[in-house]
Amino acid sequence: MARVHVSESISMAMSSLWANKLRTFLTLLGIIIGVLTIISVVSIIQGLNTYVYTKMAFYGANDFTVTKFSMFGVSLEEFREQMKRKDLTMEDMRTIKDRCTECELIGATASNNRMVKFGSQFIRNVEVRGVTHMDHMIGTVVELERGRHILKEDEDHSRAVCIIGRDVVNELFPTLDPLGRRIKIGSQPFLVVGIGKEKGKLLGMSQDNYVRIPISTFLKIYGSRRSVDINIHTASQEQMMRAQQEVRTILRSKRHLAYGESDDFAFRTSDTFIDLYKSATQGIYFAMIAISAISLLVGGIVIMNIMLVAVTERTKEIGIRKAIGARRQDILMQFLIEAAALSTTGGIFGVLSGFLIAKAVSAATSLPSTLDPTSVVVAILVSGSVGLFFGLYPASKASKLDPIEALRSEQ
Repeated sequence: MARVHVSESISMAMSSLWANKLRTFLTLLGIIIGVLTIISVVSIIQGLNTYVYTKMAFYGANDFTVTKFSMFGVSLEEFREQMKRKDLTMEDMRTIKDRCTECELIGATASNNRMVKFGSQFIRNVEVRGVTHMDHMIGTVVELERGRHILKEDEDHSRAVCIIGRDVVNELFPTLDPLGRRIKIGSQPFLVVGIGKEKGKLLGMSQDNYVRIPISTFLKIYGSRRSVDINIHTASQEQMMRAQQEVRTILRSKRHLAYGESDDFAFRTSDTFIDLYKSATQGIYFAMIAISAISLLVGGIVIMNIMLVAVTERTKEIGIRKAIGARRQDILMQFLIEAAALSTTGGIFGVLSGFLIAKAVSAATSLPSTLDPTSVVVAILVSGSVGLFFGLYPASKASKLDPIEALRSEQ
């Protein structure tokens, strides 16, 4: 009995697919869309992961912030309850500074959004941040392009001096040197004493649209009845954990919180930002994976239906092949190869299309994209497996055809 080699089965399968180009293309669409969606989403999210983790590293691995509000993971009702919490004050900061033995550097910040003007030029929604003289060394370290930082004397005397970010420089001083000039924050004049180095964007948002002023000046102008964030630097991760426990004890004692009562303040670290980012992207990621899985399922069903039609159309061909010695496994292999070739080709086109879409999105939004080779291999293997799974029934049906009945067929 004649034996059909694998290479011959592959050749016949490819010839069959090439002979029906339009049908082959339409069959590929479901697989292409499914893989395209997976690859584009994975590429963008992997790029974002690298980007965000790199940016978050600048926050300071050994730094933490004490805040009035939890950053995320709270319901509307919990947020309303947090609104009732006592504000964190400069007095709280001084108490921590006096009592915390594990805290190396301590500062405080408060912020607001205001219009900033110079002559006829203005820029809206600038983050005006009140800072202590220590804050440029804690958390997101501010490096200066020129000029000086906020000094203790500025803070002690509530001086109207400021440091401005690159966006403010570009908008208000396109041709002039800002140092030594006075800008207006709202209606208040401030002397520019420093220019921050350009930091670029984080998740599409500028990090250079800011003005920093002494926190004493900030509270004097915008009101002292507001909560501040207390920023703390430690020498190591272990010391940071000890410092958090110490700060918790200090604040609970100062606020007279009873044993078993919840903290009425929260801690924020670089890990907090990363957790927030993960919680925001995970939902999108899994939703797109689910949509992609549905597309692959639909693509697999389309492959099965098309292969069943192909079996019906090629009944006589199958009968002739069996009559001249082809075995059941030869027929089975040919149709399985056709199904796998269809889906794998769709997977390859899907990977290429998804990668191009991710690059286009990256170019349009300035957000990065990257693609792990493992993701490419997995996507192609999964698409090939879909073809094998959904091609099994048509291939089995073709292999079981009676050669005599098949030869009588008009197909």
